[in-house]
Amino acid sequence: MAEYTVGLIYALLGAAIAMGMGGISSGIGVMVSGVSGAGVISEDPRKFGPVLVLQALPQTQGIYGFLGAIIILMGTGMLGVGVVKPISEELGLAALAAGIVIGITSLTAIAQGIIAASGMHSVAKRPETFGQSVVLAVMAETFAIFGLLVAILLFVGIEFI
Repeated sequence: MAEYTVGLIYALLGAAIAMGMGGISSGIGVMVSGVSGAGVISEDPRKFGPVLVLQALPQTQGIYGFLGAIIILMGTGMLGVGVVKPISEELGLAALAAGIVIGITSLTAIAQGIIAASGMHSVAKRPETFGQSVVLAVMAETFAIFGLLVAILLFVGIEFI
């Protein structure tokens, strides 16, 4: 029988925050860019390729949330052979903090979706601006990457993984 400590509950809450906020913010970013993309391809269906690439960019923050949640679940022992580790309150709070960092920095997916939508309008008028549009959209993601890296460094620093 697994011991469900307060620390374990904190860690699981961190996993839920990382995945929940990552998924919600990515969904909003994809929605915003998808609305613009539908307009662009209604005018010129040949622009579907560049539009699809730009719309896919905000999904990555959801991937970071998923990765963070998986790391937390692995650290607790919830994944694998089914042996849940005893998690101290301090360790659980650290995992919660890491999940919050990932969740908050995933909010950049919303801005990225807006930037990608603008890029789609640029590509609709001037297809040669596709590369620049991707670069502009990717810049918003930088902080989500930093958030994931900080969380991973925290996990390693506290020997959670």
